[in-house]
Amino acid sequence: MRMPKKERQRLLGKLLEENPFLTDEELSEHFTVSVQTIRLDRLERGIPELRERLKTVASRTMKEEVKSLHSDEVFGDIIDMELDKRALSIFDVTEDHVFQRNGIARGHHLFAQANSLAVAVMNDDLALTVKSTIDFLKPVRAGDRVVARAEVKKESLGEKRTLVMVASTVNDETVFTGEFHMYRTTDRKQGELK
Repeated sequence: MRMPKKERQRLLGKLLEENPFLTDEELSEHFTVSVQTIRLDRLERGIPELRERLKTVASRTMKEEVKSLHSDEVFGDIIDMELDKRALSIFDVTEDHVFQRNGIARGHHLFAQANSLAVAVMNDDLALTVKSTIDFLKPVRAGDRVVARAEVKKESLGEKRTLVMVASTVNDETVFTGEFHMYRTTDRKQGELK
């Protein structure tokens, strides 16, 4: 038996308050209705599309401004960040990001998301990647949402160096990991995390 429209719309609003990252496709599966029905429900409730919800969440949850990059230089959408500690970004893979012959995302996009997040998490005006060790663990395809999480592991690897670990997932499955050795213009004391 189908859920009444008003009840579905109420639950849709509640669900998106809890998890604003859900796509219309995921919502249609959850409520067992068409994607078009979800879009109409969102419109009637005044709930914006995913991209706009991401921007709203990002502006609400960003505790600090990115110092080392301009916002247009970040690959993916930074959703949460605490400088010199952790950061999270989302990248929606489209047909433009994949190889035409097999539909697999080109690796440089996953690297760009992880690397720009590692740079962005640095609390410095200038941060550069000195060295990285990366692993592509599973293929990513058009339609996938890649969630990258960066964590500053060691504030000081010596003079003006910091280690940032990044793990990228699709549907909670790890698809990419990276260890980024970052150069920064300011020197931090050994082991000191701010």
